[in-house]
Amino acid sequence: MTPEEQQKSKQGVLLAIAAYTMWGIAPIYFKSITMVSPLEILSHRVIWSFVLLAVLLHFGRGWRNVRDVLRSKKKVTFLITTSVLVGLNWLIFIWAVHANHMLDASLGYYINPLINVLLGMVFLGERLRKLQWFAVLLAATGVLIQLMAFGSVPIVAIALAMSFGLYGLLRKKVSLDAQTGLFIETLIMLPAAAVFLLFIADSPTANLANNSWTLNTLLISAGIITTLPLLCFTGAATRLKLSTLGFFQYIGPSLMFLLAVLVYNEAFTADKAITFAFIWGALVVFSYDGLSNNRRRKQRTQSHS
Repeated sequence: MTPEEQQKSKQGVLLAIAAYTMWGIAPIYFKSITMVSPLEILSHRVIWSFVLLAVLLHFGRGWRNVRDVLRSKKKVTFLITTSVLVGLNWLIFIWAVHANHMLDASLGYYINPLINVLLGMVFLGERLRKLQWFAVLLAATGVLIQLMAFGSVPIVAIALAMSFGLYGLLRKKVSLDAQTGLFIETLIMLPAAAVFLLFIADSPTANLANNSWTLNTLLISAGIITTLPLLCFTGAATRLKLSTLGFFQYIGPSLMFLLAVLVYNEAFTADKAITFAFIWGALVVFSYDGLSNNRRRKQRTQSHS
């Protein structure tokens, strides 16, 4: 590896850690504005992300990309669907933090890599290796035990994992850079967010003029909370292999888990403990399989060269 490649790789690692750390500690931000309803926060998140991304596109001279995408009916159709999925994912996450279901949110993002593998198999014709099947079965067993022994279903976790998994799948099909894609998604959601804040939301916090400057600063910061980790993630993705990037994705849900249990005192009940144990076991198997497969691929490449 050349010194330039090493530098690029180091930058990628730092950006990946920054992105997943920001996603992991995001609940601290949402906990600080629990006096605002989840739908209001979602509306602010859409509006201020749109504003920030418009500024970034302007200075980055990215309007041509936006124009080209908007001229493609196929891409716009995909982005309408992804905007619904990401909006739903954001709303469920905000509600989970508000309603003290951060452990469920953490579980959802732990399950997400396994959901991605299954979606790849169903929609992209990707074949699962034996250990990947075993990891998926372990995770499913954990959820089934929670359902059968305790009569509870981790609906929030499954909804978060599925919505984010489908979002990733469709965005992969569109093949668009993160900044342009998210700008168009927020553009699609913008009218609904504006109408909700201006005409539907019936609460004291809906009118910015009535709020303290501290609360308004926090609400406007929703744009930074949404956009900054995404930009770090995009920077990491361009500098690191996808397999390497994948191992950083557990930082986010791990930080959420620690915050939920140690800071916000969420009950780590028996049903959650069993499900988490199976999911963590599945992720160990999943990660081991990924490492082994990469090693075999490297050996094959070296033997052919």
